[in-house]
Amino acid sequence: MTSPVVSVRGLRRAFGEQQVLDGLDLDIADGEFVAMLGRSGSGKSTLLRILAGLDNQVEGSVVVPKSRAVVFQSPRLLPWRRTLANVTFALPDGGPDSPSRTARGRAALDEVGLADKDRAWPLSLSGGEAQRVSLARALVREPDLLLLDEPFGALDALTRLKMYRLLHDLWARRHMAVLHVTHDVDEAILLADRVVVLSEGRVSLDRRVDLSFPRSRGDEGFDDLRRVLLAELGVKEEVGHDLSR
Repeated sequence: MTSPVVSVRGLRRAFGEQQVLDGLDLDIADGEFVAMLGRSGSGKSTLLRILAGLDNQVEGSVVVPKSRAVVFQSPRLLPWRRTLANVTFALPDGGPDSPSRTARGRAALDEVGLADKDRAWPLSLSGGEAQRVSLARALVREPDLLLLDEPFGALDALTRLKMYRLLHDLWARRHMAVLHVTHDVDEAILLADRVVVLSEGRVSLDRRVDLSFPRSRGDEGFDDLRRVLLAELGVKEEVGHDLSR
């Protein structure tokens, strides 16, 4: 069996008296797409920051690949740099205008459908376009692990659907491992191989999504899995009220 690209054992993280992660275990296989759900304060974003190397005040064992990248809910683009310069900003090789950096940046923009926006300023972009640039900035590093912290939470419903398709296509082409933190149960089911739920600092549910791609909310088995996940999150659907709409 192939070793997991992410292996977490007994992970603990406290902020003062508050124990946010409490003995968490998690594996993610190479090329696997895992969505993570949980109530606010359950430790989802804390775990993602630890895996990204942004927080090392922890107890336990954390094994992650060296090559990893993060996309946050806010695109966090530098307003004084054009789109292409934002994408290539963190590349380590060559100077800011080196041919290799420029070529890689243009290729990443093309991959997210923004080849014609390489000279645009961030403030001229729509919310969806800005998030595509943020995704290109992550992809240009060719990560083995892509970490997503609610990247579509601030987008309108139609733009989110377009981003779902884009993310799935990118994942299918690149075969990278993905950990996608979200509050949206439907989003998790539509995109992921597995869905894990965090509760009280641990994984309380780990469920494989046995639905073929492309997926829709009308697929057989979608509602059953949705009800299981909502119940684990402590949410009960009312008769005649669809929480996904």
